[in-house]
Amino acid sequence: AAMPERTIIQWDKEDLEALGLMKVDVLALGMLSAIRKTLGHISHYQGRAFQLQHIPAEDAATYAMLCRADSIGVFQIESRAQMTMLPRLAPQTFYDLVVQIAIIRPGPIQGGMVHPYLRRRQGLEPVRYENADIQRVLERTLGVPIFQEQVIQLAMVAAGFSGGEADQLRRAMASWGRNGHLDRFRDKLVSGMLARGYSEDFAQRLFAQMQGFGAYGFPESHSASFALLAYASAWLKRHHSAAFYCGLLNSQPMGFYSPSQLLQDARRHRIPVRGLCVNHSHWDYNLEPLPQLVEDSNVQNDQLAPEHAAPQALRVGLRQIKGFNKTAAEHLQRERDANGPFHSSADFLRRVPLNEGERNALIRADAFASFGLHRHQSQWEISASEDTRPLFAADTPLHDGVQLPAPSEVAEVRADYQHTGLSLRRHPLALLREREPFKHCRRANELRHIDDGRFIRLAGLITCRQRPGTASGVLFLTLEDETGNTNVVVWRDIQQRCRQAILGGKLLLIKGTVQRTEGSTQTGQALPPVVHVVAMQIEDLSEAMQVEVDSHDFH
Repeated sequence: AAMPERTIIQWDKEDLEALGLMKVDVLALGMLSAIRKTLGHISHYQGRAFQLQHIPAEDAATYAMLCRADSIGVFQIESRAQMTMLPRLAPQTFYDLVVQIAIIRPGPIQGGMVHPYLRRRQGLEPVRYENADIQRVLERTLGVPIFQEQVIQLAMVAAGFSGGEADQLRRAMASWGRNGHLDRFRDKLVSGMLARGYSEDFAQRLFAQMQGFGAYGFPESHSASFALLAYASAWLKRHHSAAFYCGLLNSQPMGFYSPSQLLQDARRHRIPVRGLCVNHSHWDYNLEPLPQLVEDSNVQNDQLAPEHAAPQALRVGLRQIKGFNKTAAEHLQRERDANGPFHSSADFLRRVPLNEGERNALIRADAFASFGLHRHQSQWEISASEDTRPLFAADTPLHDGVQLPAPSEVAEVRADYQHTGLSLRRHPLALLREREPFKHCRRANELRHIDDGRFIRLAGLITCRQRPGTASGVLFLTLEDETGNTNVVVWRDIQQRCRQAILGGKLLLIKGTVQRTEGSTQTGQALPPVVHVVAMQIEDLSEAMQVEVDSHDFH
């Protein structure tokens, strides 16, 4: 092992069980770090300690946000599948969140429990119980077994299992899909239920649901523990948005979304985001006070209107620069804190002796923009100083009056993504929107107004590819444009026909039909529909960005 005088021995978990050794799973949840950092930011700008227990329970505004599927960055309910479920389940209480987290799992999905629960919750299907015993077990989940504990209780009340037999059944269900362990209980379960007057259909359905749980269903206690963090992170996003994104970005990598996607979501919530700067950026992202709210003119998505005025702006951290390191960032910050901000590139070089790689990383990240220098000019001036730096005073310009032409906007955006993984300039789709074929494509924020079954064209950067084991080979893509994200469903035959574009493309054109499901109406509020695009044709248009770049593109 890396630690002196410590040895690591690998064992298969089945061997551990056979030998009777104890196995302990140690899980690291990045959201715990993100919440801790968020609470620290809130405590700092409020001037008093703010802790997890200070988050009020059952906040209506938080649930309203979740019902709109505004859950990017929220623990456990930020995936494509969860965001599709949120407007349909429409959580209003903490226990609804417990169900929300547990129901999007292979166990409930394969056991056919999702749609019956939704129909009953929405009043589209009556809730029936075989008898009072079954009702006591399933009443909280509308007659549908969602949690492992419920399945165990059903085996006891419906099939006459003893406590010891039920525990063996629990172990068999927890065996991660090895349903051979569960099959030995089939006869006892079915015969026990038949002997107690239950129908053959009910007995077989219950066993099928148990097999589904063998593919991983949640215990209720586990889901409740996760729901605590889901609610806390959702409340923080709703009421302290800037601090939430700052904590989340400083806890990367984690979750489903890249820093670029998180920052774009922050800007859609009207949080001012400020770029990398040698005079203001720390290693981590940090918050800067705002004299007044500044509306981001680049934000074009009205779907996620601001619900809480962010008291702070979000400053991108030096951690975002590829090829830069924390030691160099701390050296820079110490000098800045001790002797004040830098006045020019010459002043910076005199006071912060970085190596060539570190200097170039800052240049490529456009971190000298506050001196009025674009990337090309920064490179020219700083390169000129490498051999003659001692000859220059602190504020002497490091060039001979040469002014290089600025890169094009497209070149700047490409360089941003190349060297930092994100850009605060216009989105690539916004730059291409007036060109063919993009000007004929719908934007993401327009889809909720389009009728079900309508044929459309859609273009976007591909940010996620998922093929869940429960989806029978269906592929789900997430496309991002300047207004938001779109979920795209790709059936197997389209995957085969468009395989090269799906696997190799960064910018895709989708031709397909809108699939629209209305949100729940049980809350009394108009919830947004759940919208997907079912792909019929997929084209790779990644070259469109390349041909727009000027010949003097920065490298």
